[in-house]
Amino acid sequence: MRKRSSRMEGMRRELLADVASHASEIAAAHGVKADIADLIGATVADHLAEHWGGQVISIPRDYYYKLSDLHLQIYTEFKGNNHMELVRKYGISLQWIYKLIKRVHMREMDKRQPRLFDDDSAPGGS
Repeated sequence: MRKRSSRMEGMRRELLADVASHASEIAAAHGVKADIADLIGATVADHLAEHWGGQVISIPRDYYYKLSDLHLQIYTEFKGNNHMELVRKYGISLQWIYKLIKRVHMREMDKRQPRLFDDDSAPGGS
């Protein structure tokens, strides 16, 4: 039983480390200093552990968190060459503009274009 327990403990640590790292990257992409971004990441992971710890949660793979109205507005205003204009207007970094445009574009394409195969019926799938 100890083997399974240590494996689960490792998975929990990996999840929280990933959450902390991702939150830190997002904060840094918004221009937050690296040490503060790391603190934000750790605080988000601590919050997750404190408020959701002990729960059994299943996170669906195919669910996309709803795009915010602001993200859609920025995407709508994007003309292909006005990155810096959007950076100045919304006070976010150039890297974040690139990520946001790519993210919204992919989600919009997924909505418009049906997939050829479901995950379960893909060639070679079970």
